[in-house]
Amino acid sequence: MSDLPLPQGWKRTTLGKLAKKLVNGGTPPTGEARYWNGKIPWITGADFTSSGLSEFRRFVSEQAASETATNVIERGQLLIVTRTGVGKLAIAPCDVAISQDITGFYVDQEQAETEFLYHRMRQGVEDLKKLNQGTSINGIVRGDLIKYEVNLPAPKQQRRIAQILTTVDEAMEQTEALVGKLEQMKAGLMHDLFTRGVTPDAHLRPTRQQAPHLYHETPLGWLPKEWRAELLDNLSERGSGHTPNRHRPDFWNGGIKWVSLADSWRLDRLYISETDKEISSAGIANSSAVLHPPGIVVLSRDAGVGKSAITTSSMAVSQHFMCWRCGPNLDNHFLYYWLQSQKRIFENIATGTTIPTIGLRFFKHYRIAAPVDVKEQQRIGSILRSADAKLFALEDDLAKLRQQKQGLMQDLLTGRVLVG
Repeated sequence: MSDLPLPQGWKRTTLGKLAKKLVNGGTPPTGEARYWNGKIPWITGADFTSSGLSEFRRFVSEQAASETATNVIERGQLLIVTRTGVGKLAIAPCDVAISQDITGFYVDQEQAETEFLYHRMRQGVEDLKKLNQGTSINGIVRGDLIKYEVNLPAPKQQRRIAQILTTVDEAMEQTEALVGKLEQMKAGLMHDLFTRGVTPDAHLRPTRQQAPHLYHETPLGWLPKEWRAELLDNLSERGSGHTPNRHRPDFWNGGIKWVSLADSWRLDRLYISETDKEISSAGIANSSAVLHPPGIVVLSRDAGVGKSAITTSSMAVSQHFMCWRCGPNLDNHFLYYWLQSQKRIFENIATGTTIPTIGLRFFKHYRIAAPVDVKEQQRIGSILRSADAKLFALEDDLAKLRQQKQGLMQDLLTGRVLVG
């Protein structure tokens, strides 16, 4: 804890002094039916999310609460995961029984507001976790918890700070829920588009059950008659990449964008326009790396298997990627979304103990389902781009809210910015 002077009206104390009591939990014997399937929610560290508690999965009986090591924490009390899932927090939304993963923290309301302490401890648990790094202890030790120092403003300020941070939390939760809803809708839309396609007026075809005469059987299953299951190599020019000699400075930082595993976080957002590293013309000339034209579709074949993007400028790629330059019978946006729809399949076929990888041989025989008419491919790409535009906008809003929350926590919980 810093020895800097505290803001006026603030005091320095410890968590131990702010606790009326700390309560441990436990797991009722799983073989005793009378202890389970009651009416009291029973939670472990696995039931916590980044923003609190998820839906309750298990319930225990009154007998379990009175006869076993579990304890019931009252509604409105602070819950801290001190073992498995260490560092997660929540305020109990109702009376809940807790496992040994969790410590119930009853806050002395004459000194501190529970919601203020909840927000303050989202920083504090990270400090407490660091105390046991490098030891055999996996969790937060009770002694460290009660000795942890916190700076407290006056109760009125605590309530105001908690109100501000809770408002941002609620906005984040609402945005996260919208993101999740849009992701589900997009997944359903992709399934429909890649099994039924769209007509010239941009409507989905009837399903095969509704109109079997509109479909035919292919190596990839039943597809619209206007579609084919075609080798991707017949529709595009396949390429891979290479890493120039890292011991040759003249092969690097030469202005040629080079997609590598360091760019994994940039993938799956339709386009990639920047890269973490650049190589030089000499690096291209003295290695197997290739400068590909704009608009190629890149796919990670290991360490992030199945992530993909379309390049917006000329780029080279590392050997960890496949890439395709689409021919006249394949739209690159259609290919991007097809690969996105197959992501789970790519993850499942990757092999290797250290880094799961898809071998180059696999792509020589890889087929995609595609409309013969490129205009239908383009319609499908356009529909999915519209869906992504909404999804990406929400994800950007969520990122801004998270950044705002971090800034507010730094300012308000330290007293750097005072509130009335």
